[in-house]
Amino acid sequence: MSKICFMRAFLASAIGVACTAALVLPTAALAAPAPAVPASAAPPGSTQSLPLVPLLSDAPGDDRAAGTVPQGLTERDAKPFSLVGVIWNDPEAELHGTVQVRTRSTGTGAWSGWQFLQTHHHEHAADPGTVERETGKVRGSTAPLWVGASDGVEVRVRPERDAAVRGAAPAPLPSGLRLELVDPGDDPPAGTTTTAADAAEDNADDAAAQTGAADDADDPRTSVLTAEDAAASAVNADLVPLGATEVPALSKAETEAQTFVLGGKPRIGPRPRIVTRKGWGANEQLRERNFVYTKRVKVAFVHHSATGNNYSCSQADSVLRSIYRYHVKSSGWRDLGYNFAIDKCGNIYEGRAGGVAKPVMGAHTLGFNTNSTGIAVLGTYSKTKPPAAVVKAVAGLAAWKLGLYGADPRAMTTLKSGGGNRYKKGTIAKLHVISGHRDGVSTDCPGVHLYSKLDEARADSARLQGR
Repeated sequence: MSKICFMRAFLASAIGVACTAALVLPTAALAAPAPAVPASAAPPGSTQSLPLVPLLSDAPGDDRAAGTVPQGLTERDAKPFSLVGVIWNDPEAELHGTVQVRTRSTGTGAWSGWQFLQTHHHEHAADPGTVERETGKVRGSTAPLWVGASDGVEVRVRPERDAAVRGAAPAPLPSGLRLELVDPGDDPPAGTTTTAADAAEDNADDAAAQTGAADDADDPRTSVLTAEDAAASAVNADLVPLGATEVPALSKAETEAQTFVLGGKPRIGPRPRIVTRKGWGANEQLRERNFVYTKRVKVAFVHHSATGNNYSCSQADSVLRSIYRYHVKSSGWRDLGYNFAIDKCGNIYEGRAGGVAKPVMGAHTLGFNTNSTGIAVLGTYSKTKPPAAVVKAVAGLAAWKLGLYGADPRAMTTLKSGGGNRYKKGTIAKLHVISGHRDGVSTDCPGVHLYSKLDEARADSARLQGR
């Protein structure tokens, strides 16, 4: 049990956190009922799911053996979408082959060149044997790819031969291949969400309106929360008011003043600014309603989302909403897999619901989701170097989050594997407190260039903690 306890900063009556024991909360929704808004007011977005069909061409190398015929869709129109991915029925099956897509821009009408999707994405998933993994809803999936506003698509999936075996036939493709076209929906209209400072005023206005003491008919802001919104927001109620769109940054002194450690001075970095789920427009009606927690946070696993770098930071909210929808509606997960996300400008976002200061169990590192947190940098860093702002944000977030649980970012620690492709179930793995995804699982993630920056992030994170 961690010795760190938190002072309540706001709304002490709503889910105050007394100590780490209180962080291990029950899996029930954690908010009192809130006035509901009409279903039409729910955040927008949609998913088109299209079955792939055999592509019988005369191209050299096409194999007509059962299950090894290339599959895909020929060039076609589609309803607007911005992110693509391919899924299949069995989450345990691997897609041994290549997946390529090309899309048509709604802005220019021009078709892109062929782009590859990362096929080995099963390493980002809930641990074997967990409730989330065993729902029967989970599917195999490629990494999603952000393509921007599009209305046309073509896709081809080709099986690959085993290069180590001369003359080997291609491996069969998984059954049930489908193309997922995700529309994140429009950003919330200006004024419908509030800053942390404004949220308290909005809540006071709502209370006054219920007693007839205020007239906000001319107020364009929408501060009434659905029950799902309220539950997702209330788990951060010891940090910010209900409905806040961000957790504001605090200096190191301010952070330490709100953190009490039994037996000595806290080793914790300044709290960074974090955009809440409300802030990036998460549709709380998509996710499974309950929250699941582990005991503490011993390791921060750093990932890249492998969704490509062709997005602006002003589009990061849309990218995150798209990944969220793909994880839940397409891949069958209970919520967004990552606990946090960072865009290429260094902005930090709340990921899986349950509270930014709490040990929320994610689905980011197969076999090691217990007692860890997952930080995903939006983009692909296998061939591209991460901006300095990204490395700084990783260090800052880790210094605060790990500091809440007494973890030294420069240290090594151990986690027991829940089962994966690198460590068998039950194996005790020795890991960096700030690890790359590849340290726990056989994968390229977080890309060689981001991975090479982790020593720098560890040193900066420890410095921010005052070590």
